[in-house]
Amino acid sequence: MCDVLDIKLNTIPDWNCCAASIGYAEGGELPRLALSARNMALSEQASPGQDIVATCAACWLATRETKERLNADEELMKETNEALAAGGLSVKADQNVRHMAEVLIEDFGFDELGKHVKKPLDGIKIAGYVGCQTNRPFGIDGESFENPKYLDKLVETMGAEPIENYDKKVSCCGGALAFSEPEKSQALIKDIIEAAYDGGADMIVTPCPVCQLNVEAYQNDINAKYKTKFNMPVVYYSTLMSVAYGKDRKQSGLDGQIITPKQLEEIAK
Repeated sequence: MCDVLDIKLNTIPDWNCCAASIGYAEGGELPRLALSARNMALSEQASPGQDIVATCAACWLATRETKERLNADEELMKETNEALAAGGLSVKADQNVRHMAEVLIEDFGFDELGKHVKKPLDGIKIAGYVGCQTNRPFGIDGESFENPKYLDKLVETMGAEPIENYDKKVSCCGGALAFSEPEKSQALIKDIIEAAYDGGADMIVTPCPVCQLNVEAYQNDINAKYKTKFNMPVVYYSTLMSVAYGKDRKQSGLDGQIITPKQLEEIAK
């Protein structure tokens, strides 16, 4: 996707986990913020003035929250920099922190994204599952928190048909509860998949990799528990775009799917 759009991504050197999960494991506020701040400090050193861009909703949310909190609280900024000083770093928190979806929509726009489509995804009905973290509390500029339209517009731009009445598009999949409390998470996932079937979807597409994993990987477990027969492909939005942009199966990441999205595979061939 980035190859086609001529987006140059630089990896933050010696990056670490954003600490999204530490907050839920009672790891403390300062350690959680300091881990994201460390990534920001490393980026400021290596690529001053560049935007920090995350393709993971949790990483984006954790880093964006850290930036907002540090800019708003001088004492917290001081404490965080005291922690970072132990590793020879300091942070200014002056770079933009963005989700890749923001880059696509705000820097390119749907018209420009559509110009690169080589293989329109004709005849595929897709439920755009935004999830919760990509949408709250920051969201994409100008989008509704309850009914964001950008993923539907992206699906349409790639030549497919969005499911307009998909009522679970901003519901939570359970996130890390998939590991700690699987029954609760799988009950949420069941509703997400069921709503996609009810809307007539052939597949689900999402901008969150945790949502992609959870909603795809646990369908067999859900089928065994609830006596359902789910077999709904769930793909990441860049996979969808890559196929539409003419990339082959491997380049598009289709070889990594658990449930084969046969319609996309046919187009990729």
